Amino acid sequence: MSAFAEAMRERVRDARAALETARADGDAYATAVAADELDDALRVARAHGVDTDASADPEEGRDKR
Repeated sequence: MSAFAEAMRERVRDARAALETARADGDAYATAVAADELDDALRVARAHGVDTDASADPEEGRDKR
């Protein structure tokens, strides 16, 4: 596994954790920021062929209200 791929996986894991925390805290701003970070991390990973074990849901990072 390349260092880049591992760094991308870590970025996605961190973004998912931040999103979960923000949602649990009920913080709308932090949720939006974390969702954007997750979307960006997943986009970059996909663009470089890095498997992040992402769900099939393309809206994973988006707040589902």
